[in-house]
Amino acid sequence: MTASGFVLAVDQGTTNTKALLVNANGEIVDQASVPNMVSYPQSGWAEQSATALMEGVLKAIEDVLSKSGSRQEVAAVAISNQRESIVVWDAETGVPVGPCITWQCRRSAPKCEALHAAGFSHMVEQKTGLTLDPLFPAAKIAWLLDNVEGARARAENGKLRAGTVDTWLLWNLTGGTVHCTDHSNASRTQLFDTAALRWDEELSRLFSVPLSMMPEVRPSNSLFGCVAAGVSALPAGTPIHAMIGDSHAALYGHGVRTTGAVKATYGTGSSLMALTGARVLSSRGISSTIAWSTADGPVYALEGNISVSGQSAAFMAELLGLKDAAQLSDLASSVPDSNGVVFVPALVGLGAPHWRADARGTLTGLSLGTKPAHLARAAIEAIAFQVTDVFAAMEHDSGASLSDLRADGGASRNSVLMQFQADMIGRPVATSAAAEVSALGAAALAFSGFGQFLEAVPFASRFAPQMSDTARAANLLRWQHAIAQTLTGSAKHPTTGGF
Repeated sequence: MTASGFVLAVDQGTTNTKALLVNANGEIVDQASVPNMVSYPQSGWAEQSATALMEGVLKAIEDVLSKSGSRQEVAAVAISNQRESIVVWDAETGVPVGPCITWQCRRSAPKCEALHAAGFSHMVEQKTGLTLDPLFPAAKIAWLLDNVEGARARAENGKLRAGTVDTWLLWNLTGGTVHCTDHSNASRTQLFDTAALRWDEELSRLFSVPLSMMPEVRPSNSLFGCVAAGVSALPAGTPIHAMIGDSHAALYGHGVRTTGAVKATYGTGSSLMALTGARVLSSRGISSTIAWSTADGPVYALEGNISVSGQSAAFMAELLGLKDAAQLSDLASSVPDSNGVVFVPALVGLGAPHWRADARGTLTGLSLGTKPAHLARAAIEAIAFQVTDVFAAMEHDSGASLSDLRADGGASRNSVLMQFQADMIGRPVATSAAAEVSALGAAALAFSGFGQFLEAVPFASRFAPQMSDTARAANLLRWQHAIAQTLTGSAKHPTTGGF
């Protein structure tokens, strides 16, 4: 690859798909974006059209190439993807057998609860590093096999393929010739033994998912395959030279290569990730995962997943009749604090470190003095409170003090949130100068496959803790009381419908 060649980075997210042309200096030359639709057919369910996701990728690629006119200069494609979302399709026709069941979906909660009641949680966590929870794909694949007519028989006869979104995109871009994933995505499926680095027969039997469906697993900066003729606006033969989960790609894009720093992506949900050096199993509800892998082997990390993060601001904005989260932020900025109001955005359950699929959102601390601005402020603060819970759990499990937090994602541009975040964790917070850290991380991985190594994405702003220890403790105590009320209330009033 020459220094003049571009990497076309595809960042396939939950709410939109982006395509970016990145040069060998790590600069974005051009970009395009296509929105994605998410459907919520029942309480707790979330799904997307796998076909529409692929069409969005092709449209984003076409749009960015038409802007730049650099079609012949694309040296490689890199893919970062929404994680834990699963697609099952026919091996011969490539037609999905059902929807893409997304990471937010809780429809597989009954299966996870049954396995937990049967005493399998410890075994699953020891092999995968993941809590037995409907966030992860294994039980979602089983749900599709059990609820789509004829699907299980077809799977057992080797006629179906399954994969996370990266695998689905690769299959289509290569014209159905390559069925692969990377270690970062495989480590999130709950079917992959992250110590042995292989699909696990015991987990396959436990979740009733035939391993013949699952893709080959390769290092994250591998040459995964080449774009097939007539599939997209890219020239036939363009190599696909990196695949990595979006949160892992963001960590790589932030330049984190050693232990100490934490990456937090503030998107629809949030992911916090920190490298651990060796594989570390959590005792505080945090996942052990593979950050990425190269020819030198896997790089391990701890991660905490928050189901509803930035989405909580959009949710509250709608409740208050505001146009969008930006208006909510303006309203929240008009008051110095939430006046005692706490919002727990357990809108699809609580993720790390609580892992309660049955939890539902609560508002506490309301009084006659409560104004809409206090509700807006509480929605902003809820994002930081959730991140703080995960940060503390990660620090406990890592056994060492964490130095700082590096933030990206849409909500990281909210200075009120970032200052409150620094105050709550008591550590500096630095925000990325680029909004597209995941895509840039994936591009950097692709460049590394050619022996070129990019600099980390620079910081835009830094926030130092300003709150006193007494005020910090009081804020955290309010949050802890609200969480306790949420969990107690959920236990007394179990959910119905989708669960």
